[in-house]
Amino acid sequence: MEKPAVQCVDEAATKVQSSPARSNNNGGSMAGLSLAAAGWNNNLIVYLIQEFNMNSVSAAKVYNMANGCSTIFPILGAVVADSFLGCFSVIWISSFISLLGALLLTFTAAIDTLRPQKCDYGSDDCRNASTSQLTFLYAALALAYLGNGGTRFTIGSMGANQFQKPKHQAIFFNWYTFALYTSNVIGSTVLLYIEDNVSWVLGFAICVAFNVLGLTIFLSGQRLYRHIETQHESPFISLAQVVVAAIRKKPFSLGGEDYYHGTKSQDSATRTDFPKPSKFFRFLNRAALVTEGDKKQDGLIAEPWKLCTVQQVEDLKILIKLFPLWTTGLFLYTPLVIQASLAILQALKMDRRFGSHFKIPAGSVVVFTLISTCITITFTDRVLFPLLNRCIRTSLTPLRRVGIGHLLTVVSMALSALVESKRIKIVKSHHQNIVVAPMSVFWLAPQLAITGIGLAFHSPGYAGFYYQEFPASLKSTSTAVVAVFVGAAFYLGNGVMDLVQSVTGWLPENIDNGRLDNVFCVICVLGAANFVYYLVCASFYKYKNVDQEPNDCIDKIDSN
Repeated sequence: MEKPAVQCVDEAATKVQSSPARSNNNGGSMAGLSLAAAGWNNNLIVYLIQEFNMNSVSAAKVYNMANGCSTIFPILGAVVADSFLGCFSVIWISSFISLLGALLLTFTAAIDTLRPQKCDYGSDDCRNASTSQLTFLYAALALAYLGNGGTRFTIGSMGANQFQKPKHQAIFFNWYTFALYTSNVIGSTVLLYIEDNVSWVLGFAICVAFNVLGLTIFLSGQRLYRHIETQHESPFISLAQVVVAAIRKKPFSLGGEDYYHGTKSQDSATRTDFPKPSKFFRFLNRAALVTEGDKKQDGLIAEPWKLCTVQQVEDLKILIKLFPLWTTGLFLYTPLVIQASLAILQALKMDRRFGSHFKIPAGSVVVFTLISTCITITFTDRVLFPLLNRCIRTSLTPLRRVGIGHLLTVVSMALSALVESKRIKIVKSHHQNIVVAPMSVFWLAPQLAITGIGLAFHSPGYAGFYYQEFPASLKSTSTAVVAVFVGAAFYLGNGVMDLVQSVTGWLPENIDNGRLDNVFCVICVLGAANFVYYLVCASFYKYKNVDQEPNDCIDKIDSN
């Protein structure tokens, strides 16, 4: 049976002019949900150390594992959205799941029996959490991260679907990223301060309230959104059919044969302008090659696992072409997740005083990254990109933006090594054991700020690039693949940390006795090698939509 193109919005709706109210509702709900997630996620390492008596490295690994799940889950949400329920249903269901997780996490802070007996950090008399306590904690985290993963990137796809033009969609991804990181700034400052200095219970309860607020805002705009189309068949099954059909077909010369385009026989007889399959991965072209018995009398497919349309074949080829670039994102984010978790451990060992009465929470050091990301996105969207377009008639394509992000990440890792080297020297200069090095936590600001600037380039660059290049039937999946390599990077980061611990003495329980500067040097070298690999992949890639000018990706939204 001939399959219609799968989209999160129906084709009739795409002819209607986009309404700003739709994206505003998406932005408001995303801000509320992201702020809630930032409140419990960014302080998780500290919470595990202080309330569950975990050692610092173990807490960092749990943090990486949990965040890896959060960024793997979006691909599941995208599959469900593209194949069955649509974006709207996936978002509200995921939001409710994250609400349950945040509520259970609040219970772990409020009910003493759900936590081990509290002890001083670094004490030898600390009692580990029981199996039942850890089970309840991990169940709460699983629900919270599962729900957060199902909303964060699916909202991005749904928001972009509210716009018709690629340039407007690209601008949306800029401000989508801006809203995401701005809400994280608030969550990583105000909420983390409440958790560290007032009460974990109150901090987590506020997270629950913002989760409810975000869900309410999203549901209130239901009638404004372009409604999600009910899907008849998964696009992933369609891709699998191409592989199976190509394998089942016997080799042919593949020259001048009849390829199936999904039209009825009478249309095929009158039309001669059908495009032929591309020569890339010619083996797959067999799937669309019409042989005896492949079609019914009315021209439709007799067996979908033996004959596919040319469009199905080309959709699979697009994903194959994108795979090398996808792997560069995996190795880009691995240094970033290692840096983020180690920065919190560094902050715990540094002077976090700001003034005479305020102490910066260790988990709030991520704010240096978030603020620089927000500032850079505003500057590039409002100043840099229009200036480039007007003055030198050029623009930054998505791949160029990603390349700049890669380079800045390498610079950030090199600076991290230098700063940690200085911190270690200060620690070694004090012969007596010290809990906190006499070095301000603001020494971490430059490297984390450069990381944020890099994120402002490569994060919306990747999202916009995949949304533009992915097949129309996989628009929700297009943004979720970014989450996949981020999630995989958390697990790979854990693997790197395990390897460093087992092979070297650079990452002991007490980082003052280790060599974190060497760890940063290693991931800097890995980042530099990945940057070269990215340049090679990007140089060979040709944009699918050649009719879209690069300037379309950065032009301002028309006043009307």
